[in-house]
Amino acid sequence: MAGLVDLVQTLTSPHPLDRYLELVRPALTVRDLRAEVTRVRRSAPGSVTLTLRPPRRWAGHRAGQFVQIGVVIDGVKHTRCYSPIDPQSPRRRSLELTVKAHPGGLVSQYLYRHAAPGMVVDLAPAAGTFALPDPRPDALVLISGGSGITPVLSMLRTLDAEDYPGRLVFLHYAKSPEAVPHRSELDAIAGRHSNFRIALSYPSLGLAESAPAGRFDYDTFERIAPWFARAQTYVCGPASLMGAVRRVYEAEQLDDRLHTEEFVVVPGQKHAGNMGGAHAGKTEDGHAGNMGGLDAEGTTVFSASGVRADNAGASLLEQAESAGLTPVYGCRMGICLSCTSIKRSGCTRNLRTGELDGDPDQPIQLCINAAVGDVDIEI
Repeated sequence: MAGLVDLVQTLTSPHPLDRYLELVRPALTVRDLRAEVTRVRRSAPGSVTLTLRPPRRWAGHRAGQFVQIGVVIDGVKHTRCYSPIDPQSPRRRSLELTVKAHPGGLVSQYLYRHAAPGMVVDLAPAAGTFALPDPRPDALVLISGGSGITPVLSMLRTLDAEDYPGRLVFLHYAKSPEAVPHRSELDAIAGRHSNFRIALSYPSLGLAESAPAGRFDYDTFERIAPWFARAQTYVCGPASLMGAVRRVYEAEQLDDRLHTEEFVVVPGQKHAGNMGGAHAGKTEDGHAGNMGGLDAEGTTVFSASGVRADNAGASLLEQAESAGLTPVYGCRMGICLSCTSIKRSGCTRNLRTGELDGDPDQPIQLCINAAVGDVDIEI
């Protein structure tokens, strides 16, 4: 079958077969994955939940993983990463994404305002190591903040569907009760399982439900999960929340029990878990934002385009865009590898680990690397 497809691809040159099939039906493809939006809900302020129908060859996802979707806006395709909120199931033929409309976020704002049944989006296979372990541990703590709820909500819904028998605490931080997506479902899950504790906190209001009011600290664990040292903990949220949880685990020497999904990349910081997830919880539709702050000197040459730019400490992706180039990218957080290009010469710094790389003719991810001195990138 693959040989036949390759032959047809050759005969339909210069365009791939999928470009012709999409003229018949946008979701009909041979190689690419596409999904059709079948339902749109806007139940929480500033958020939209999309139900997608993926093709039959969609392999599903593990609870906590992310997917990449592509949306065409004004004739240009933009790719972002979001975490499904569905329970994990190999037989599930639908996919749900809750997208927070971030201020200035191109794709999230577009989906929030314009998504409708019948819309077709590109879809990539699920990826990421931030996922429930198998077999399940005896105790679990799930912590999220803001739109970082999406991957841990998938975990919670999976454990609910499996009638998980262990101890479980789900702690979510939000600006207000109205800002919590899928609130009624959280209440229903709590009502079905006496061993589940659903705790919601609104630090800016000084309010909480089944949780200590205020921001996270060691006492939070002591009050809602005093057994946390025996649990596996999964956290996704803003940097302040991630840092607070991480400090507790480092102090208790429990780093191996902490699994994190990052919102943004912090220069020079090493992370315990998978970077990404990308999901709706990522700032600016999954953009890592300005990851600069490095002392910068020298010039970056984008040799394939004949463009030169003085180094400013920003990521190579941001630097290329500031110079008027439009390199391909996806998550902007080092997950999807879409922005990988060849570094012909020079030294770069990895913005996640701080490591330097001076080897020539090597593939490099533009979104998580910055130039150190003169650098030649082939884009």
